[in-house]
Amino acid sequence: MTPYFFGYGSLVNRNTHAYPDGRPAQLQGWRRHWVRTERLGQVFLSVRPHATTTIDGLIAAVPGADWQALDARETGYNRIGSGTAVVHDIIPAPEMAHYSIPPESHRQQGDDTILLSYVDVVVQGFLREYGLDGVGRFFDTTEGWETPILNDRASPRYPRHQILTPQETALVDQHLDRVMAHIV
Repeated sequence: MTPYFFGYGSLVNRNTHAYPDGRPAQLQGWRRHWVRTERLGQVFLSVRPHATTTIDGLIAAVPGADWQALDARETGYNRIGSGTAVVHDIIPAPEMAHYSIPPESHRQQGDDTILLSYVDVVVQGFLREYGLDGVGRFFDTTEGWETPILNDRASPRYPRHQILTPQETALVDQHLDRVMAHIV
C-alpha cells in the first residue's frame, strides 16, 4: 500500500508540491512551533509533542514509497512515523509519517527571522483547505510568534513563495496583528 505524509506547514499549500491524493487531515498530540536552527540562519516551522493539541494539515501519497525527494525537500527535519496520530478518511489506513526538526538542531537564541513569504505560503494553503476558521486555528496552534518576521514580500526569499491576492495578504496581516507579531 502506498504510504502518505502529513504536512502541517508549506506542504498544506498544494501549489508547493505535486504529491497526489492530497486531502485534509489532523495530527493529534502535536503542536506547531517556529524553530531557530543552525541551518541557513532562518526560522522554520516544526512540530513537537503536545498531548492536548490537534493540528490541521494535509496528507498526500508518496508514490512507490519513494521518500527520497520528500526527505530532500525536508532537509534538516527527521521523518517520524505518525502511527495512529493522523486522523484521515483512508481505509485501510496507510503507513503515515510527518517531519520534525530534531531538538539537538534547535537554537534558543539568535537574530534569525521567520520569512513573511513563508508565512504567506502556509496561510494561503490553510485558507484553501480549511477556510477562514482553519487560518485562525493555524495561528492558534502555532507557538513562537514572538520571533521577528522579516517582510520579504517585495523580494521573496522563500524558495516556494506564491503570489497572494490582496485579500489573502490582508488576512495574513490581520492574524499577525492578532498574535502581536513583530515585522521587521
